[in-house]
Parts: sequence; C-alpha cells; structure tokens
Amino acid sequence: MTLRERKRARTRQALVDAATELFERQGYDETTIADITAKAEVGARTFFSYFASKEELLFPESDERVQATLAAIADRGADEGPAEVLLRALSGASERSDDMVSPLAALRLRLVQTVPAVRGKGLQLQLDAQREIARHLADAFPELDYVRASALTGAFIGAITAVLYALLEEGDPAVLKTAVQTAAEVALEPWRR
Repeated sequence: MTLRERKRARTRQALVDAATELFERQGYDETTIADITAKAEVGARTFFSYFASKEELLFPESDERVQATLAAIADRGADEGPAEVLLRALSGASERSDDMVSPLAALRLRLVQTVPAVRGKGLQLQLDAQREIARHLADAFPELDYVRASALTGAFIGAITAVLYALLEEGDPAVLKTAVQTAAEVALEPWRR
C-alpha cells in the first residue's frame, strides 16, 4: 500500500470512528456531517470524497465483502460448488476484518431498527449485493439458474443477518464469527457437494 493509500485509509477510518462515537453519544439524527468532520478534523469536502451520506458511513466495508465474494466465485476450484465458494468467501472476510461483528456493527443494527434512512440504506445494499452475487453464481455454475442462485444467496445472507441480529449485543467477536459461520453452513447445507 502506498503512502497516499495509507493516508486515505486513515482519513476514512477517522471519519467512521468519529461518526460512531458521535452517533453513540448524541444520537444519529442529532449528529450532523459538520459534527463528524469537526471531530475527524477534516473538511466537509473531504467527507464527501469518501461517503455520499451519513447512512453510507455506517456500511464502510459492504462493497469490499461483495467484491471478495465475487472474487471467490471467479477463483473457484474445480471441486467447489456454489455453497463451498460462499462459505470460503465468508471465512476469508471474517479473517480479514471484524466489521460484521464490531461495535460499529452493533450500532448499525440498532440504527437499522430505529432510523428509517439507515434501514433503507441497509436494505438497498443488501438487495444490491444479493442480486450481484446471485448473477455471478448463476453465470459460474451451470447447474444454477438465476432463481436457484437467488435462493441460495438469499439463504446465505439471511442466515448471517439473522444471527447478527440475534447475537450482536453479546459482544464477543470470536463467538459471533463462529455463530455466523455455523448459521451460513446450516443454511447452505442443502446445496453442499
């Protein structure tokens, strides 16, 4: 990673950290973009070069997880079926980042339940991810038409989401990661080779 990329990553993380702290302390609706940029010590223009909105800031790694899943599909082994590829992608994402089981994830889930704009953004991201992953699965695996690929993807994402809603307040990332992996395995069992 170049110096410029490291600096961009630090600035992006500073915005996420500032927003997380402010949302927890003052509330989501009460926190403005100006509050976030002041706390992160950057200008509003800088904020908008990283995020389009406050809602987007709550989902900083969603696109990275989708891209990692698409890469896993593209790089699948000859002996891997669609379920195995999705489970490998989840395992890899879990090893690279704690985003799905972090304090930000707990805050995000609380806000999804109480703030319509955050709920809308979360649902939009989830639906877009499901469609894209299903399309790539259908293209990669001849035994899957788009309907079956969509059902498989929906089971996978639904299992992960359900476990996170049920257990995220527990707080122990290792326990949560294991529970997420187990739920995904259970949901994908009918499709495993």
